[in-house]
Amino acid sequence: MRASICFLLGNFLVLAIVLPPVAADGATVEYCDKKADYAVKVSGVDIDPYPVARGKEATFSISASTGKGISNGKLVVDVKYFFFHVYQETHDLCKETSCPVSSGDFVLSHQQTLPGYTPPGSYTLQMKLLGEDNKELTCITFGFSIGFISSVADS
Repeated sequence: MRASICFLLGNFLVLAIVLPPVAADGATVEYCDKKADYAVKVSGVDIDPYPVARGKEATFSISASTGKGISNGKLVVDVKYFFFHVYQETHDLCKETSCPVSSGDFVLSHQQTLPGYTPPGSYTLQMKLLGEDNKELTCITFGFSIGFISSVADS
């Protein structure tokens, strides 16, 4: 009995160290370069539903602000499964929010449907917002989870 409790506690501690921290309704956001003074400041990320369900649309809403207007740009999204790079995509900024982006607060919102065969578990997403001349306006990372039960079977 005592050995099984130690085994469970040991596994819990390993998972707590390996898996990225996430909140029930979103994710803990970190800047890629903690010393950089990015032109776009990110205040949070909301993920709906959370955890993400395979085979169903998920919405990633990124709350941000800027001191200077942005006329165009692109989002570069990299996804890692644990520590393995699995996917990259690039989006036109103006398809993720209204352009031009005025100075002040704004929200980037992206919908994604993950295939039913997507492995469940913990993922890390890195998002770079590039402005004119591919200048990096911000770069963030956050963790999210994909549920262990496939919702494709529910359809």
